[in-house]
Amino acid sequence: MSYEWWIGARYAGLARSRRRGGRGDRFVSFIAASSMAGIALGVAALIVVLSVMNGFQTQVRDRMLSVLPHIELYVPRVSADDALSQWRQIADIASKNPAVRGTAPFVAAQGMIVRGETLAGVQVRGIDPAAEGAVSDIAGQMVSGRLDALKPGGFSVVLGNQLAASLGVGVGDTVLLLAPQGSISPAGFTPRMRQFTVSGIFSSGYYEYDASLAFIDVEDAAKVFRDSGSSGVRLRITDMQQAPLVARELGGLLPPYVHAQDWTQNNRTWFAAVQTEKRMMFLILALIVAVAAFNLLSSLVMAVKDKRSDIAILRTIGATPREIARIFLVQGSLIGVVGTLLGVGFGMLVAYNIDVIVPLIERMLGVQFLPQQIYFISELPSNPQVSDIVVVALTSLVLSLLATLYPSWRASSLQPAEVLRHD
Repeated sequence: MSYEWWIGARYAGLARSRRRGGRGDRFVSFIAASSMAGIALGVAALIVVLSVMNGFQTQVRDRMLSVLPHIELYVPRVSADDALSQWRQIADIASKNPAVRGTAPFVAAQGMIVRGETLAGVQVRGIDPAAEGAVSDIAGQMVSGRLDALKPGGFSVVLGNQLAASLGVGVGDTVLLLAPQGSISPAGFTPRMRQFTVSGIFSSGYYEYDASLAFIDVEDAAKVFRDSGSSGVRLRITDMQQAPLVARELGGLLPPYVHAQDWTQNNRTWFAAVQTEKRMMFLILALIVAVAAFNLLSSLVMAVKDKRSDIAILRTIGATPREIARIFLVQGSLIGVVGTLLGVGFGMLVAYNIDVIVPLIERMLGVQFLPQQIYFISELPSNPQVSDIVVVALTSLVLSLLATLYPSWRASSLQPAEVLRHD
């Protein structure tokens, strides 16, 4: 090890001299340790927050796609009966793509459910219970009743658990479903309505859907929503991330009057907002690392001032300005590297165990950090990604290296004669 590395490591508090350190050495070691701790905390905070945001996005996406299809093929501007009459032909064409692993018909519309004096707007999905298992996980999310209780002409409905609770209904109760279309008579506009029997209740874990979704048989939906909403075929593919590509490929196979829409388009606003929030959180929390880098810069400037006599002695015995600069470059770089490694280790430790840490804190404080009505999920998820950890670590190292440049130049420009004259 060259003497520059040894002296730089000693100033960073990572190496000891043979003689007992004095007040100057202890002071330099203290400010080096404080700079190291600041970098470690900033890096750890960045990793934990980005991991939580990744976990939040993954959890919500997976829960959404347990109810929603990966791709929807629909025929606009036609009645539900006309669209459903050709759903098998459309499904057969789509199934030629090797990525498609499940197909099912659907009718989607907006409506209102009335129970007594309670009224709620709902998203109505007409489905075929026998085929629905190929494109969603609704059958496995039933908390009471059965999905296959939906029969053509039975006019049964399956509600989300939050929606059922707000209406105060259970299995066997009846509700009134209103369609937005109706008839106009001399007495005024009369909405189309039908009484349905609650045959089941599901819970997807995604509050927005549990509070607004209602499933009915596809043929019953075609009767109630004849001229409204959309109808077609729902698809599930092998890799949800490839949905935009598969949708474009299907667009070239299907008739021109059939439109393909993937899940990223249906939820584009939500995912764009999450990505924007993640970028802004990275920039905001990167300021913590930047503050730690400024702390490192100030500590190195103080170290240079404290070690003026040592620098002058080294210069008088033959050390070049480049070698003096290298000493403080080594000191700052070691502080940055060690602080970054400590931050990465601590951040990963918290990120991989956040499902244990957060419930423990909630029990100790008697609070709930994530009310389900606001955040869609009630548990804090975490999904550490290597790419995020690498970016955070590189950002910290670059800022730390930049913080060492000015103090190193300042140390190399000291004139030994002036220093020794004043000392």
